Amino acid sequence: MSKTRQLLLFISLFVCFSVQSASLRVGDLQCEYLKSPKGLDEKLPRFSWVLTSTKTSAKGNYQTAYRILVADNIKDIKQKQGNIWASEWVHSDQTQQIVFKGKDLLSDRTYYWCVQVKDEAGKESAWSEINDWSTGLFEKKDWTAEWIGSDVVFDPSLSESNIYDPWFRKTFDLNKKPSRAMLFVASVGYHELYVNGERVGDEVLAPAVTDHTKRARYIAYDIAKKLKPGKNVIALWLGTSWSVFPPYNMPDRPRTPMVIAQADIYESNNSTPVLRIKTDNSWKTHPSPNKLSCKWSENFFGGEIWDDNKSIPDWNKVGYNDEFWEKATLYNLNLKLSAQRVEGNKLYDEIKPISIETRPDGSYRVDMGVNFAGWTNIQVKGQPHDTIHFLFSEREQAEMTFRNFSAYVVGTSGEGTFRNRFNYSSGRWITIKGLKEKPELSDIKGWMVRTAYQPAVTFECSDSLQNWIYDRVLWTYQNLSIGGYIVDCPQRERLGYGGDAHATSETGLLNFKTAAFYTKWMQDWQDVRGTEPVVGDMNRADWARQGIMSGRFLKNGILPHTAPTYAGGGGPSWGSITVALPWLVYQQTGDTRILEKNYELMDEWLQFLQTKTVDGIMRRFGGNWDFLADWLWPNATAEGMNNNKPEAECFNSCFLVYNFRLMEKIANALGRADDAKVWQEKAIQNSQAIHHAYFDPTDDSYCDKSMGNLAIALLADVPPSDLRVRVIKRLEKEILDIRKGHIHVGITGGAVLFRLLRQENRPDLVYSMLSQTDYPGWGYMKANGATTIWEMWEKDLPGHSLLHSSYLYPGAWYIDALAGIRADENHPGYKHFFICPPLLGETTVKWVKCSFDSPAGRIKSEWNIQNGKATLKIVVPPNTTATVRFPSKEMDGNYTLHTFNSGHYTLTNQ
Repeated sequence: MSKTRQLLLFISLFVCFSVQSASLRVGDLQCEYLKSPKGLDEKLPRFSWVLTSTKTSAKGNYQTAYRILVADNIKDIKQKQGNIWASEWVHSDQTQQIVFKGKDLLSDRTYYWCVQVKDEAGKESAWSEINDWSTGLFEKKDWTAEWIGSDVVFDPSLSESNIYDPWFRKTFDLNKKPSRAMLFVASVGYHELYVNGERVGDEVLAPAVTDHTKRARYIAYDIAKKLKPGKNVIALWLGTSWSVFPPYNMPDRPRTPMVIAQADIYESNNSTPVLRIKTDNSWKTHPSPNKLSCKWSENFFGGEIWDDNKSIPDWNKVGYNDEFWEKATLYNLNLKLSAQRVEGNKLYDEIKPISIETRPDGSYRVDMGVNFAGWTNIQVKGQPHDTIHFLFSEREQAEMTFRNFSAYVVGTSGEGTFRNRFNYSSGRWITIKGLKEKPELSDIKGWMVRTAYQPAVTFECSDSLQNWIYDRVLWTYQNLSIGGYIVDCPQRERLGYGGDAHATSETGLLNFKTAAFYTKWMQDWQDVRGTEPVVGDMNRADWARQGIMSGRFLKNGILPHTAPTYAGGGGPSWGSITVALPWLVYQQTGDTRILEKNYELMDEWLQFLQTKTVDGIMRRFGGNWDFLADWLWPNATAEGMNNNKPEAECFNSCFLVYNFRLMEKIANALGRADDAKVWQEKAIQNSQAIHHAYFDPTDDSYCDKSMGNLAIALLADVPPSDLRVRVIKRLEKEILDIRKGHIHVGITGGAVLFRLLRQENRPDLVYSMLSQTDYPGWGYMKANGATTIWEMWEKDLPGHSLLHSSYLYPGAWYIDALAGIRADENHPGYKHFFICPPLLGETTVKWVKCSFDSPAGRIKSEWNIQNGKATLKIVVPPNTTATVRFPSKEMDGNYTLHTFNSGHYTLTNQ
């Protein structure tokens, strides 16, 4: 070997060794919480990554600097050249929410990025993998396409939809196979996209649910690989769905599914497109065989009807002759077009039936084994034009619940497959009517449909009941997260209640990677601001937007109780999710932008509530469903609404103080010190008024002595400091003595109770409530055959949903209390965190195994107690520190605190 080659080999080995010797590895790159997002309409996107140690035995690894490269072509980025942004070395340990500071981004472009870091010794890591994102259409003028639809408009007077979900197609010629073609599609109602007969994308029920009085969200589809030289066809299939939702009924907008779509086609590396495809009246349309079985409103969401006699197999292919199709109808919509910056819906967890029963009337009863919200695929046979009915039920004794039904009209072949497309069903049992022969188990399957966020946690413990509760809470949460928000129930209302979000958000944030999900939902709350709640029939033109609770545009800081759906009742704490949710996201991620973007919304809402407050006490206001406090506590249906009771004024007044406390923290996080002082003073003044009006010194309780009012008073820090311990003792008495260890709150009361007890480090009280097997409690649901968490604590009340958002708040407790992995409010995003498991007999749990993929990396907490000996194994990810609470070696019943840098550690108290 020549000396030159030897020298080159030495240099190569030296470089490789130098890079490999760094202690850190960079991975899990994200842009705006998403991996390789397409069509992002953010001009200043933020980058994040996760660090891991190159050696599992290493301790004390951390980042001292980073550099980011961004290029507009793959060649440059592979050569580690950033022609759009080369940050140089930035001396910082920051790995989250790093704002792009390069050249101005252009619409409809793909950008590539990578990152390199230096470790604690100043050694450079290997470069990360190359990631990418593409931009959307930043400006309104970028859109030249027009809104199109069919000429069939929804008739709300009918019992089922009169609109067959329309097809649209456009043919065109290309000289060459394109190098780049991104199609942007926004629809009012759901859509599917096809190019040359092939489906594009794997999302279902697209786009995410959106307030169509204000906005339409577009999805970017990369169609270049599906285009070819010669004739091509782009086809769109629209689903009626949200286009006819009553609260979106506006006098200047037709109630019919509509779409706007646009793509620039590029050849080779040309910077100028050779063709723009856009929706206009040159597109052709024809009704498909599919339509809704009901009217897409509360209690009437129904399912779908497929008439196979109307099927046209090649409708979306180049060779099909569309000569006799109608021209698309042009519509003029004044909607804001913005990118869908959240994961779409996808199918999960294929579900197979466990039994099929033949019933005396000739129908067949299918047991899917679990209550779920999603799609079903059912093979059928029959005579042409036979109608096969599918009735879905949550209850074994009921043939159908909440008018949840679909149907299949058999075509000339005598067989076919029913499969959902633009709706979903919800239930466990399916009654099939109209079949002549019993179906096989293999003829039927289902899937859960949910937003495609990723899981963040694995959890297991020694207590089988707790494992069941945890598993069913998460299963229920997933079945409710359809369309980029949490529905209260998927079968009856499908509304995004703010009150219920208090009960679900921490469970979602701690168990799943839902930052993009909740950022989108906050945009929905921005859209509905200034509109009053809706409780009533918005199909009635003589009523809609005319009087109280009819959706009037008041623009006075008011919020409806749901977003993006407007409809439904609630109380002041429902709209107050706009304060709590951004703060929770910030705690988990360190994202200040979500605080900044929503600060004005929060302020407006709290200013509105203060107009309803007299001498520190919030007084009853609004319509019949505008002033709820806690809701759906045990026996709530029999006791009735609490709108007009003093207990509601006490609860809602305390909740306002809780909002003030959060706003003080938010203002401080944003550097608004003067604002923080104002919010602090408001909290102090109102707390004094509430305490004077409602505190009972003979009982150390508030107002009606309820668990809910005790919890919210403590969470809001209403009691004077010298009385706080006494009020906590009174709450303890309420739980353990008066209620015999059972829970006695509902949605909002339960959310604040669990939040308080987690903050107060009282796993004993939470565990007592979670361990009961009789009424009321989660164990009672298990004992009664539940597979999902119910709407009410009672089992068989009329109109009661068995898949609901009401009581999902335990999902967070298992992670940050039982496993003990807890965020540090002063160091958001888990830059520093606590591990504080209950190891001194607070529960009877013997062991826990938990891993949590925090934004800063994977944290592990595994502990067990055996013969009085406690063992705790933890993993602290690089670039973070942890404070760990562990029993003292003196065995005196006390804990001691230990601080650890990154690494793997084992602690024992013997």
